[in-house]
Amino acid sequence: MKYIELTIHTTTEASEIISDIMWNYTDYGVTICDRADIIALQTAKESTFWDYMDEELEEGLLSDKPSDVLVKCYVAEDIAAETIANILQDVANAKEWSGGDIPFGTLEDTKRSVDGDDWIDVWKKHFRPIHLGGIVVVPEWIDYTPTDGEQVVLLDSNMAFGTGEHETTSMCVELMQEYITPDSVCIDVGCGSGILGISAVKLGAAKAYLTDIDPIAVESSLHNSELNGVSDKTVVALSNLLDDADIQGDVMMANITGEVLKMLAPSIPKNLKKEGVLILSGIIESRLEMVKSAYEAVGMAVTFERRKGEWFALVLKHQ
Repeated sequence: MKYIELTIHTTTEASEIISDIMWNYTDYGVTICDRADIIALQTAKESTFWDYMDEELEEGLLSDKPSDVLVKCYVAEDIAAETIANILQDVANAKEWSGGDIPFGTLEDTKRSVDGDDWIDVWKKHFRPIHLGGIVVVPEWIDYTPTDGEQVVLLDSNMAFGTGEHETTSMCVELMQEYITPDSVCIDVGCGSGILGISAVKLGAAKAYLTDIDPIAVESSLHNSELNGVSDKTVVALSNLLDDADIQGDVMMANITGEVLKMLAPSIPKNLKKEGVLILSGIIESRLEMVKSAYEAVGMAVTFERRKGEWFALVLKHQ
């Protein structure tokens, strides 16, 4: 389906007003791109977890130049002309009603045609079977015949993180193969697409618990579990498994950012059996010692360290 993307250039003060106007005319999404939002996140240390930031973006945050805020919405192409005219008129009216008390900026607008399914087409074009030890991650639309010893993990197109292409995911899949046995109970904290938990079951684990705080990830993991025929051995929940002390894992995986891993350090060990293995990934070099120290402080010892590109993965056990 074709859409028209409407972008209005405005200010922080007026961005919410324009956003509200756009929501009156579309069900396809509204986006506010505002430097001030990133600055606010950066100052909220206790609730924000940035592993690193592009240098150009960081320089932009420090600039004292006026910020051009972009508010975008998407309108079905067949009704775009009339709908956009109404949006722009309502924005002009809002500016007039403000009486000059609210700066609206230039209110310059741009339009471009977009295909709502572009992201799916790009994903399908570039995603091919990925070999990760005994696991082969295969797009569900590709007919793939495994060789002896290969276990296929099918992934449907989705917006949840985890296809096996990223170094952090591939390291987890490769490392877990060293520790999973037919009796293993596996736990995947921050499951994304479900690739880690599903791979664990495909490798022979008796049970896998997958949790995420993102509803899209939970929906994706449920769908992919059914697609792979392992839903009877997986439990997928919209929750933080770390709040449930009754579940004990033999192999536990957490592929998140270093800052979040540090925050979870006091909680993760209680869900891991004393002889269990914890695999952490998603760590950049500047956060590596921070993560190690956080887990050593709660009685975990690093037994193995691996690097792919700029990313690190750790294997830990109770001391």
